[in-house]
Amino acid sequence: MSEKSTQPLQVELNFEEEDVPYEEEILRNAYSVKHWLRYIDHKAKAPNNGVNLVYERALKELPGSYKIWYNYLRTRRKQVRGRIPTDPMYEQVNNTFERALVFMHKMPRIWMDYGVFMSSQCKITRTRHVFDRALRALPITQHGRIWPLYLKFVQRYEIPETALRVYRRYLKLFPEDAEEYVAYLQEAQRLDEAAQQLAHIVDNEHFVSKHGKSNHQLWNELCDLISKHPHKVHSLNVDAIIRGGLRRYTDQLGHLWNSLADYYVRSGLFDRARDIYEEAIQTVTTVRDFTQVFDEYAQFEELSLNKRMEQVANDEDANEEDDIDVELRLSRFEYLMERRLLLLNSVLLRQNPHNVHEWHKRVKLYEDKPEEIINTYTEAVQTVQPKLAVGQLHTLWVEFAKFYEENGQVDDARVVFERGTQVEYVKVEHLAAVWCEWAEMELRQQQFEAALKLMQRATAMPKRKVAYHDETETVQMRLYKSLKVWSMYADLEESFGTFKTCKAVYERIIDLKICTPQIIINYGLFLEEHNYYEEAYRAYEKGIALFKWPNVYDIWNSYLTKFLKRYGGTKLERARDLFEQCLDNCPPEHAKYFYLLYAKLEEEHGLARHAMAVYDRATSAVKEDEMFDMYNIFIKKAAEIYGLPRTREIYEKAIEALPEQNMRHMCVKFAELETKLGEVDRARAIYSHCSQVCDPRITADFWQTWKEFEVRHGNEDTMREMLRIKRSVQATYNTQVNMMAAQFLNTNSGAAADAGAGSGSDAMRMLEEKARQAAAEAKQKPSQTTSSNIMFVRGETQGGSKTKDNTVVNPDEIDIGDSDEEDDDEDEAEDAAEQAPEGDSAAATKTDAEGLIMKKLRFEQKAIPAKVFGGLKPSTQQDSDEE
Repeated sequence: MSEKSTQPLQVELNFEEEDVPYEEEILRNAYSVKHWLRYIDHKAKAPNNGVNLVYERALKELPGSYKIWYNYLRTRRKQVRGRIPTDPMYEQVNNTFERALVFMHKMPRIWMDYGVFMSSQCKITRTRHVFDRALRALPITQHGRIWPLYLKFVQRYEIPETALRVYRRYLKLFPEDAEEYVAYLQEAQRLDEAAQQLAHIVDNEHFVSKHGKSNHQLWNELCDLISKHPHKVHSLNVDAIIRGGLRRYTDQLGHLWNSLADYYVRSGLFDRARDIYEEAIQTVTTVRDFTQVFDEYAQFEELSLNKRMEQVANDEDANEEDDIDVELRLSRFEYLMERRLLLLNSVLLRQNPHNVHEWHKRVKLYEDKPEEIINTYTEAVQTVQPKLAVGQLHTLWVEFAKFYEENGQVDDARVVFERGTQVEYVKVEHLAAVWCEWAEMELRQQQFEAALKLMQRATAMPKRKVAYHDETETVQMRLYKSLKVWSMYADLEESFGTFKTCKAVYERIIDLKICTPQIIINYGLFLEEHNYYEEAYRAYEKGIALFKWPNVYDIWNSYLTKFLKRYGGTKLERARDLFEQCLDNCPPEHAKYFYLLYAKLEEEHGLARHAMAVYDRATSAVKEDEMFDMYNIFIKKAAEIYGLPRTREIYEKAIEALPEQNMRHMCVKFAELETKLGEVDRARAIYSHCSQVCDPRITADFWQTWKEFEVRHGNEDTMREMLRIKRSVQATYNTQVNMMAAQFLNTNSGAAADAGAGSGSDAMRMLEEKARQAAAEAKQKPSQTTSSNIMFVRGETQGGSKTKDNTVVNPDEIDIGDSDEEDDDEDEAEDAAEQAPEGDSAAATKTDAEGLIMKKLRFEQKAIPAKVFGGLKPSTQQDSDEE
């Protein structure tokens, strides 16, 4: 027996020479995993039987080694790779896995490899048993490694019932993966259970979607599922589920309503679907939801009509009932389209039932339907609350009453107005508008006495005193101070009442201190129409006492105009007192008109000096931009009354008071006046004084005017002096620090849009370059002026030889005497100035001309009388020359 058993063993253990060292090591260390693995690596390239034999020997010695078992199983799986599933070696590997699990049943990796290996053999039942054994053998904390493989396996094959049972077990451990279960159910066309599962997910408030879906999105999926497959979903109440969503998700009502209607449409219950659409458009509160539902409703009716028409057209046996059915569907579709605007208005009113404007639009939609209009107005005035109204509530009452009036029911209109006056409006103006509209209706009906009685009721004093702006009181209690009601009451009294009653109304308005300047003016006009002039003036004075500037401007204007028109100069002192009272606190912007009116009164009926005094006061009392015009008027009047010489003082005062821009014009006018009077030197002095504020680059017209003046009235010396002053002023403006700062600011402002305008040194270089250019231009301008052919005229001649006709006589002129030699010298100086080259600068020309003049001029020395010096007479002639 032993010989038979040992003989095959000797055949199997036929070692090669390379195996001897490994065998010896194993004999010495039979329980060492490391030595066995080293031996296995050595036999890796050997035939399968050799490797497997070494693994079997190792496992016989070390049956609990996970490392050897894992490597052995992996080697065995590689050996069968590429073989057909019916190959016997597959079963040998399966047996090896079973043997391994005897010792490795707590190792999840072995179970996972076994399950995947069994899945590849297409043995469904055995594979399922393997996975089930793995779940039973492993602890629950390691089931998460088995379930993905298990689910992948059941999804690979069409075994829906088995897969559903597996999923149900899986969801008990991992309920958060319910969405995967729902997706599989939909793929497997198990829609009823998919709907149940989705409903369970939606009802679970603590469910968190792994795909990031919100509860609302899941609701939409559920609604789509149950509405599009009504014949496959039986276990759920679709109507109740969707209506629950309508109560829960109010921001997506349109989609949910459409889903519910779609459910009934697919179920074939078209009338029920139509009822759902009608209910939806009557309950949605947003325009978006209404648009969604209405579009679906219109499409449903249109498709229903088209389909029915096609059936009737193709049916040869169509009868009259079919035609009636088509007509009914067509009428239903047309009626729906006609109601669109009205339904949309209903949606807006459901959003805010207190929107007055939408109620008015609803009335317009019911055109030619008086009963509907009355019902709409009635519903509107009952629904809109005054404190919540958006718009003016009183317009509903007014339009309601006007509707009755237009249809000849005046008594009903009065009832509406009566009810409208009892509403607690937010503002007194709204109640006042109702009373005024009521009175106007009575006027249209020729009921003048009734209109006056209405205004008496409206303006009646309450039983106790109430402040107008006290919002805690009702508007009916505060109506007695409404200016709108009192104004209409006054108009009615003027038209249909007596003088006494109308005056009482105006006096009452003034006593209540609710009048306006226009009320005062109207009161004054009313009194004047009845020839009560002094009463009118007293009314004006009451208004003046009530108001301040500028509100009192219109009252003063009317008062003074009426007073002067009636009395003129007969009550001059009274008129002066009124003007002084008016001008006492009059602001500058309104002073000009009253000063001119005051001055006109003094000119026509008073004294000239009083008028001049008024003009003088006006020049300083008006606004700064009106001062120039006022001075011109003052100068014109002074010239008319006193003559031109008396205007010099006014010119001087104006030059001191006016701003620079207007001062230049005034100086030019003053100089022209002096020229007309023959005072050439005074005119030249005025030009010289004004030139100090005239930049030649800006005020070129002034310098041109002075130049023309010198050409007509001056000589070479005066022209040179003018040019010298011009250069001096220009140099002053060019070299002043503020000029450089202005250029620098202009440079920065022009370059601000660029990226920082470069560095600081670049900006300074640009500034210096501009300064050099400005200096070069300043040098060129005088040279051009000098090089021009200016024909000078002597001061005593003008346009020709000196005669009696063209001689300007100055009574204050001192006759010094002229000599022929001085005339010759001046002629030579002029020739020198004219012969200067055009390219020379003005300074060089001036130097040459002055040098020539100094050479030619000979000063005649005359003895000064001794009486001039008195006790300071110098001892010698030299001392006198020095002095």
